[in-house]
Amino acid sequence: MAAEPANKPPEFVTVEIYDQLYHLAGNNAAHIQDLARQVDAKMRAVAAQGRTADSLRVAVLAALNLADELSQARSADPALGRARASSLSMLLDEALEDESKPGS
Repeated sequence: MAAEPANKPPEFVTVEIYDQLYHLAGNNAAHIQDLARQVDAKMRAVAAQGRTADSLRVAVLAALNLADELSQARSADPALGRARASSLSMLLDEALEDESKPGS
């Protein structure tokens, strides 16, 4: 995500992606919510076109679609592509950390 002052405490935000709640921390709650909306929309679009109800498969296909969009953005504007990759990578890391915690 965008660089924020090092002394700024993390914000906590709950987002819903594909009917699952994720409790995330970051320096910009609005940005996290926006990214979550994008991921949710992409997963729903993939699910609407596919024949699988398996949320893991939908997530992987959505990730591939987002990676393709990112690749195209990098080709058009490398700096924008790197920024988008960084944002998506951080969001994914936070979501995976949250999922690995007991009781998630």
